[in-house]
Amino acid sequence: MKYYAVIDTNVFVSALLKEGSAPWQILREALDGCIIPLLNQDILTEYGEVLLRAKFGFSKSSIAEIISELPKRALFIDAKDTKELFPDPDDAVFYEVVMQAKETHDAYLVTGNLKHFPAKPFVVTPREMLEIIQNDTP
Repeated sequence: MKYYAVIDTNVFVSALLKEGSAPWQILREALDGCIIPLLNQDILTEYGEVLLRAKFGFSKSSIAEIISELPKRALFIDAKDTKELFPDPDDAVFYEVVMQAKETHDAYLVTGNLKHFPAKPFVVTPREMLEIIQNDTP
């Protein structure tokens, strides 16, 4: 089964910080598994800007691989203005893309910061997304 998901940038940061973690598994599923990333250009730009911050010390080649491979597997979706207010206005695009996608797909927003988004059943942590995938696997 395939799952559509907007993946918050913090999930990728956590994935690159700790191999084998739930966020790392989400990254693997998005790159070569059953998660179809939902993107738009603003999200892709944020991934690049955040992951290349010197404070993280991630290799440029690792980031380049993610930024070049994700779009090959992704579905690009325009953001739908939801009029929701967010603690960090930069988070709005993630929620707006998932809301637009939900009009035609069963879609999730995967984040390590649940408190930054409205409490909805489709806003899940990396571990919860992995449980959804595992529970659907025969």
